[in-house]
Amino acid sequence: MDTVDRVGYANGVGGRSEDREETGRTGGIGDTRRALGVFLRARRERVTPDRAGLVGGRRRRVPGLRREELAQLAGISVDYYVRLEQGRATQPSPEVLDALARALGLDAAERGHLTTLAGARRGSAPTARVSPLLQRILDAMSGLPAFATNHRLDVVAWNSLGAELIGGLGDPGRRDRNQARYLFLDPASRVIHPEWQDRAGEAVGQLQVSAGRYPGDAELTALITELSERSAEFQRIWATGEVVMCGAGRKRLWHPVAGLLHLDYETLHVPAAPGETGLVVHVFSGEEGSREAAELARLAAA
Repeated sequence: MDTVDRVGYANGVGGRSEDREETGRTGGIGDTRRALGVFLRARRERVTPDRAGLVGGRRRRVPGLRREELAQLAGISVDYYVRLEQGRATQPSPEVLDALARALGLDAAERGHLTTLAGARRGSAPTARVSPLLQRILDAMSGLPAFATNHRLDVVAWNSLGAELIGGLGDPGRRDRNQARYLFLDPASRVIHPEWQDRAGEAVGQLQVSAGRYPGDAELTALITELSERSAEFQRIWATGEVVMCGAGRKRLWHPVAGLLHLDYETLHVPAAPGETGLVVHVFSGEEGSREAAELARLAAA
């Protein structure tokens, strides 16, 4: 099973009628204030009064806390909380964020995302640089499939085995080098990835994280808009609002020569240089002595 941190929130879809606001197809991408309000509202709607230690009170149409109940639990005024949800209050203090996180029962990943949304500001589009050393490291791992992605899920570096394993990265005519575009717009991705729904959910969840961190990235906004317009499945998954930060686990991949492979994977984070974003290196391997390890060795030697 994959190891991931997930933060679930619906981007303005399916909320209570008295709280619902128009968030747009892509959930307020580029509008940090709206994204913060959407996150708070959705998390509030997932906390039952019983879980918060409150008596249910009058009949509720849906489970979840009312705005005044959450404000009371967090020790802030109802008016201020309403302004936070509506995007009319900006830059909440760390003390307010901590109080809201406690009242909502957020875990560490959710707290981090809340802080990101509250602190993100528009700025120049971030860049990521592939250093010569990083490419040498990838090439030196010739027996392990590996590739690196940026915050937009562009594959920006790879080794030969990594390119071969996930659909021919070395040939730009064979597949798009953006992982999200490849997954949602190229039918071949569903063959390469038998667990396509899981991979698609991870891709969308990672774009959700990036959108919160880099609201001023026009290229990221354009990518999300394009996928939302061209793929109903992307739009559906995006609307669930799940945020995913991948770590390690096991994935199934299909290769036309090696067949179905059950591979372990690890994600390694390359620190960012000043003014840049970091990269994520994805490394796959087969368990020692397994058929998968033998097949990878055979592909590397070919």
